[in-house]
Amino acid sequence: MDKKKKRLYMRTAILAILAGLVVYTLYTNLTRESRGNLEAGDQAPDFVLTDLDGEQHRLSDYEGKGVFLNFWGTWCEPCKKEMPYMEKLAKEYEGQVEVLAVNVGESNFQVKNFAEQYGLTFPIAIDKGKEVQETYGINPLPTTFMILPDGTIDQIVTAGLTEEQIRALFESVKPSS
Repeated sequence: MDKKKKRLYMRTAILAILAGLVVYTLYTNLTRESRGNLEAGDQAPDFVLTDLDGEQHRLSDYEGKGVFLNFWGTWCEPCKKEMPYMEKLAKEYEGQVEVLAVNVGESNFQVKNFAEQYGLTFPIAIDKGKEVQETYGINPLPTTFMILPDGTIDQIVTAGLTEEQIRALFESVKPSS
């Protein structure tokens, strides 16, 4: 191989690497910005979603109570594991901490079957257009926002939770008597 061909291959390789880095940089910056910038201490953005029974849920209607706002999907394994704990503790903390589960973009049929399979009684709203998911910057599932009685975000958890972890989170946002 002569010098010209070697130089051409080297320049092509360098250009390909640089192009890859530019694409990667653009991708990470664009996805970071589109995920929302909510942090603990921020006011939780208000929204209205409809649950499986056709009832509307406005986050601001829960003012005065702690809120366990959980974004999930029927296909999500960690979501499946935490749902029974959420159900148990929703009953135990009734009137103090409200559970609002927001399914991200699935059909009513899928979500209703899931809720029946797991015996879920807390409100399950469906974010069909994924606007709330976008506003809250949800990625990955499950993601849980713990919201204090005054509407501020106390904690954001981006992982599946055990019963003990959920109990501790409920305790952290329940109103003081």
